Amino acid sequence: MPSASGTPTGKLPFVVWVLAAGTFLMGTTEFVIAGLLPEMAADLNVSVSHAGLLITAFAVGMIAGGPTMAMATLRLPQRHTLIGALAVFALGHAVAALSTSFTVVLTARVVTALATGAFWAVGFVIATTAAGPARSTRAVGVMMGGLTLANVIGVPIGSFVGHYTGWRGPFWALAALAAVAAVFVGRFIPRTEQRADVSVRAEVRALKQGRLWLALGAAVLIMGGVLAVYTYITPLLTDRAGIPAGAVSLVLVAFGIGALGGTAIGGRLGDRRPMVTTITASAATSLILLALIPASNSPVAAVILVFGMALAGFTVNPVVTSLAVRFAGDAPTLTSALTTSGYNTGIAAGSLAAGRALDSSLGLTGPALVGAVFAALTLLPLAALTLGGTGHRTRIVAQRAAAAPVRDDASTPAHH
Repeated sequence: MPSASGTPTGKLPFVVWVLAAGTFLMGTTEFVIAGLLPEMAADLNVSVSHAGLLITAFAVGMIAGGPTMAMATLRLPQRHTLIGALAVFALGHAVAALSTSFTVVLTARVVTALATGAFWAVGFVIATTAAGPARSTRAVGVMMGGLTLANVIGVPIGSFVGHYTGWRGPFWALAALAAVAAVFVGRFIPRTEQRADVSVRAEVRALKQGRLWLALGAAVLIMGGVLAVYTYITPLLTDRAGIPAGAVSLVLVAFGIGALGGTAIGGRLGDRRPMVTTITASAATSLILLALIPASNSPVAAVILVFGMALAGFTVNPVVTSLAVRFAGDAPTLTSALTTSGYNTGIAAGSLAAGRALDSSLGLTGPALVGAVFAALTLLPLAALTLGGTGHRTRIVAQRAAAAPVRDDASTPAHH
């Protein structure tokens, strides 16, 4: 039976899958550096920990760029914003691939991150609006599935190709694919104009919701925990676990499969039991990362724990994203941008702290300890959200483009 939006019940609109393809490219470029870090460090004449700033810089660019670009493009047609973001994304990768300067590559990463932030901010709003309230978490899960699928396919392939062609090869490939994606988005995203009554003041005013900031805090901490380890996963696997450099891409596939599975689990369970799902997954992530410290000298144990880290950690993401959009009421665009900024604040903080730990007496196991602490701290905002919602079961309801403000109570009763 068709839904109110005209899409058969249970099926997501095709536009959601188009946007997921775009997030696939964004996820690949953000995380492929982890598999290319030693090669890039050698080619650009910097240390491995210093090269890790390329991941931190991208995250910082998205922290500032997401909300800024969301506000700057608020009154522009959403389709034009997405095409422009992909064009800048392609250009940034081409500039980086042509340069031999670490500073230029770092700058290109920041510019690319600005474009990525704009794409994600608008893309999440289009996806949740097109899917409707009953399928909002699924739509977010599919879009974030593009991100996690990048870890299954994009990052391992990029790492494998870069191992033989140098790091510039994957950058050129990403530039070309982004250009193709821009054409694809121009073809399939509806040619609707942005609403004339969109209000920057309303977007900012809706950010007074305290629950929104708790959800964003959880996004920061869980991503910081996982990415603290993932940023420096290559030296951990090669120098401690004894896995050959050529086989690292296979471990990245295991990570990607875990991340994809976690996103699917969060997307399915998040509508019904958001707090139980996120608290359980966050606690499991912390315990897995603690176990990685003594067990990472075994290649088999290291691969299993890396998979488990991704499975548990990425279960949290679609749930807290949907909670944040719901809590924001009539500020979906700015909120989705802030959610992306939250994840990247975690990536920046986690990768930076992990780099310091790597250079300390903790050595190769330092990032795992940092990650475990971040993941454990995720339980604090989640517990606050749970206590604030006592007496009700929370059901995530995505906001449409003209959504009404969310009630001030901590949750709403579930209706079936």
